[in-house]
Amino acid sequence: MKFFLSFIIIFFNFVHAYSANDLMFFIESAYKNNPKLNAERENLKSIKENVNISRSEFLPNVTVTGSQDSKHSTKRTDQSGSDLSDISRNTSKKSISVDQKIFQGFENFNSMKKSRLEVEQANYKLKKIEQETILESVTAYYDLIYKIKKKDFNLANVDLLERQVESDKARLQKGEITLTDLAQSESSLAGASANSIAAENEFLNSKTNFERIIRVSAPETMDENFNLRINLPANLRNVLKLSEENSPKLIIAKLDYEIAEREVSIERAKLSPSASINYSRSKSNDYSSVVDDIEEESVKATVTWPIIKGGENVASLKKSKFKREKSNLILQDTANQVKSTTTNAWSSYQSAESVLVATEAQVRAAEIANEGITLEYDSGNTRTTLEVIQSRSLLLNARIDHAKAERDLITSKLKLMVAIGSLSLDNIK
Repeated sequence: MKFFLSFIIIFFNFVHAYSANDLMFFIESAYKNNPKLNAERENLKSIKENVNISRSEFLPNVTVTGSQDSKHSTKRTDQSGSDLSDISRNTSKKSISVDQKIFQGFENFNSMKKSRLEVEQANYKLKKIEQETILESVTAYYDLIYKIKKKDFNLANVDLLERQVESDKARLQKGEITLTDLAQSESSLAGASANSIAAENEFLNSKTNFERIIRVSAPETMDENFNLRINLPANLRNVLKLSEENSPKLIIAKLDYEIAEREVSIERAKLSPSASINYSRSKSNDYSSVVDDIEEESVKATVTWPIIKGGENVASLKKSKFKREKSNLILQDTANQVKSTTTNAWSSYQSAESVLVATEAQVRAAEIANEGITLEYDSGNTRTTLEVIQSRSLLLNARIDHAKAERDLITSKLKLMVAIGSLSLDNIK
């Protein structure tokens, strides 16, 4: 019996824990399974290999070769026409060659720095996609909650209007209302039914979008957890400062400009002289008819200076400079975009907070008004059917607006976090 009770307690604690963390479960599912995000992770691994490729330019190249040559000479004659004996020779050769680049006009140094900048840029690209994935996941989650509420509100309104139509038919027979009043109720019921169908379609679309982003089936019930732990700056000045420092989009543009500068240095280095040294050692067996074995060892230093390559080297340098200027212009434009986007995100957040407070007051007022008008109508007071319908319509719209305001406030906070580069799993738990 004690074991059974313990199992029940553990089970309900598990259910409660899962229910309280539904949002994080769905976010983590998208975080792990999103194809775009996983593709960016693989891209980062690929770009990291560029560092090893660039490092190889500083290290010696070692080449080992071996060959086996079998040769058989027959029908040999000398200058007088006399026959010579046949010759068979099996020549084998083994060699090792070591090449070391001494100087390349700092091309290798700039290539290494460029590779490291590319890795840093890839990390920020990954962070940018991570933020977008979290934002999409949370937006899909709260949009589904909103669409469920909207569907339920419309269904409840249809049910209420159906009862009113039945009640108005009875009152019409008693002479308490006119045929016009009944027609108004029936018209409102038809309109509510149409709105309910539209809300149902919106819910299905939201459910499909949820499953596309989260990569799991949408749940039948949703936790209305609107109290996420989200720390935001206190004013616009701090928001703009953080976006300048941490915005992945801006940092990516800055790194792109730095990479372009390195490319200019690399192309300039290709116009400089280069030096290398080569050491080789080989051993041959049955080398020739007069030499049986031979060992050779050599050291060679080489200096090259590309003077002209049909204009290719100069054109490549000019091309890299144009690309650098292009990156600089894009950086300036990106800085303006980030500032504008951040300001708009702050304004949307402030507006969303005000709208939520307003819709809360709107719902309270609409509930009081609808309750009073309905009671007066049912008691046969001077309230008309149209006034009852209007009050219910206002209450329905107020509830839908409030649910939408709750969703919009959460998403506006997250969009602001994206703008300042602080959105992560740790910051919304």
